[in-house]
Amino acid sequence: MLSHWLLRFDLHRLILALAVLGVLATFGNSFYAIHQAQRQLLIDSTLEANRVYAAKLAASVDAMLSAAQGQLAYSADQLAPLLQANDVKGLEQEVAQLRDRTRTFNSVAIVNTDAVVVAVSPETLKLKGARLTSPSARQSLASQQPLISDPLVSLTGNYLISLSYPVFTADRRYLGFVAGTIYLQSASVLSNLLGQHYYQDGSYLYVVDRQKTLIYHPDPQRIGQKISDNAAVDQVLQGRRGAQAVLNTRGTEMLAGFAPVANAGWGIVAQRPTRATLAGLDQQMLDILKGMIPVTLFILFVIWLSATVISRPLRQLANRARLMDQQEAASHISSIRAWYFEAAQLKQAILKGLGLLNTKIDQLHTDSHTDPMTGLFNRRAMQQMLDDYQAQSRPLSVIALDIDHFKAINDGFGHHVGDAAIVALAALMQQELRADAALCRSGGEEFLLLLPGVTLEQARGIAERLRLTVASHEMEKIGSITLSLGVAHWPGDASDLGAVLKQADKALYQAKYRGRNCVVVAGP
Repeated sequence: MLSHWLLRFDLHRLILALAVLGVLATFGNSFYAIHQAQRQLLIDSTLEANRVYAAKLAASVDAMLSAAQGQLAYSADQLAPLLQANDVKGLEQEVAQLRDRTRTFNSVAIVNTDAVVVAVSPETLKLKGARLTSPSARQSLASQQPLISDPLVSLTGNYLISLSYPVFTADRRYLGFVAGTIYLQSASVLSNLLGQHYYQDGSYLYVVDRQKTLIYHPDPQRIGQKISDNAAVDQVLQGRRGAQAVLNTRGTEMLAGFAPVANAGWGIVAQRPTRATLAGLDQQMLDILKGMIPVTLFILFVIWLSATVISRPLRQLANRARLMDQQEAASHISSIRAWYFEAAQLKQAILKGLGLLNTKIDQLHTDSHTDPMTGLFNRRAMQQMLDDYQAQSRPLSVIALDIDHFKAINDGFGHHVGDAAIVALAALMQQELRADAALCRSGGEEFLLLLPGVTLEQARGIAERLRLTVASHEMEKIGSITLSLGVAHWPGDASDLGAVLKQADKALYQAKYRGRNCVVVAGP
């Protein structure tokens, strides 16, 4: 019943089915390739846009901080005579003007060398006369250099960063410093600069300081938190700029661009959810599919027509072949219009059949000389090569090698893993061999390497390199393995090639006795 059903598939149907299958497979593969290309294009463009965006914002923040330091530097020159004269009223006017004039700082204070606040704006902070004990204040006094502090909590409870600039007299005597603060959890010049860059599709940016602490985030509750296990943050705090896919703290895959703020040692990261980037991909692919379907249908029609035309001569020949017992069969077959090579030259099929038969014979010969598991020469092929070498009196080096502790591999991982290790070892050794070398599997985990025209010392070097290569190679599941190798040479170590094999085998067992994973050269 099955054979009768199969006979219904003539050449026409087979060509048509194969062609349709090929078209559909090509259609599916093309559609998938387009989908992947579009997806990667969207991701790459988003990554690049975020990288550029982060770089521009980093430059803006850098410029803002430079401008703020410049404002403090200008005020420091104005404050020096006032601070030297202890002009309290003048100091208060200057800090008020600095805060109101620049609108950069949430508060401004002047601190003398005793870490005491001598003037502050706004006065509602009630810090005048207070002694500062924060690490940033001590650092500013000690360094006598312009500084940008890490985030800290002020005496008034505000979470902020401080920019300070030293105040010197004309003769370079240090009087203290002027400091401006930028609040991190309330309205400030930093939040105004960065807060306008927030999108409704889940895109946002954040800023971290040198300690991976958030100093800006669209969610004020996140400010002050530490960021960990984030590759983009690690990269940007090393002074690098770039873009990559990351997972945020909520496990959402984000496409992040990042750039450092050089003056402060901060990092700015702009990121967008991968899902938002790919949101329009489905509609794009639907539009592409609508454009591909008509063309595909037309191609299928052309294939059907072509299959009909191509299969007609052979179908006619097959139908006439049923009538081979009739006298007019020859005339009927000769009347068939065979317009292509295969139909016109059926006699070539006999030659092809003979060629296939010869190929099969060659394959059987190859199979009889090849180890089925590794594809290496077997003992029969090895013996034939040895006979040829001896008949030609051709010098030959022999390396007998064996996998150390192979029984432990079989017992610990199973015979299928041991077989896989043998196959992998055979492939690895073949990569390392010279063109005229012959590698044979003599049985189990044992191998013989025949090296015609190679001296004993050269063979020892080859064996040593082979041992080191195998020992440094990691096998799947079992890790690295080691080999024990015995080397012999003919003529020299034995009167005939049969004896030299025994010499190599004896040297192999000496290698086993000496602790394995070594090469032993057979003695005289």
